Amino acid sequence: MDKPATWTSFDVVKKMKYAGSFKKIGHAGTLDPLATGLLIICVGKYTKKIDYFQSLTKTYTGTFELGKTTPSIDLETPFDQEFPIDHIDISKLKEISNSFVGESQQAPPIYSAIKLNGQRLYTHARNGIQAEDLAIKLRDVHIYSFDIDVAQFPEIHFKITCSKGTYIRSIVRDFGMRVNSGAYLKKLVRTGIGEYRIEHAQTISTFDPSNYETL
Repeated sequence: MDKPATWTSFDVVKKMKYAGSFKKIGHAGTLDPLATGLLIICVGKYTKKIDYFQSLTKTYTGTFELGKTTPSIDLETPFDQEFPIDHIDISKLKEISNSFVGESQQAPPIYSAIKLNGQRLYTHARNGIQAEDLAIKLRDVHIYSFDIDVAQFPEIHFKITCSKGTYIRSIVRDFGMRVNSGAYLKKLVRTGIGEYRIEHAQTISTFDPSNYETL
């Protein structure tokens, strides 16, 4: 499925569950509400393969902007700070993006659904708790490629291929820090999961459950 903006991944599952009267249904990899793109939905016996689909490499395209930040690192929350960008050498930005490629450890955004002390991180964030006050566990991630287009600086268009569990918002946050500025995510589209591509995805409006047999 091609998840629309402002829908949660669970919204898509719920819509499809009632449309198709599926007894077993689930998605294989959450997308943030403001993100769009490929969401694999498993029904029937294929719900047993959710872990497999989640383990596949992901590809994203999108846009982030340097010089401003938001608490959620995207447009779900208002801007909270502005940073200088005049010192940034545009010719060095490709070098910065290349520095992300490979294996590393990543701190998830505080506005995420990861649980800590029995609560989602975003619950802690909405209660006014700062990330530095929480013992957020680092995650092992692998960035296979990180290509950028700086023609519209301070907007930066990108394409990233990465391992499961990678937060693109964390990459955006860390990119801003590496250039001694700030950054926030303006747009994110998941275009690929393993061999599956967004070009073959359906939309909520075109989904017809009568075309499918639940196994």
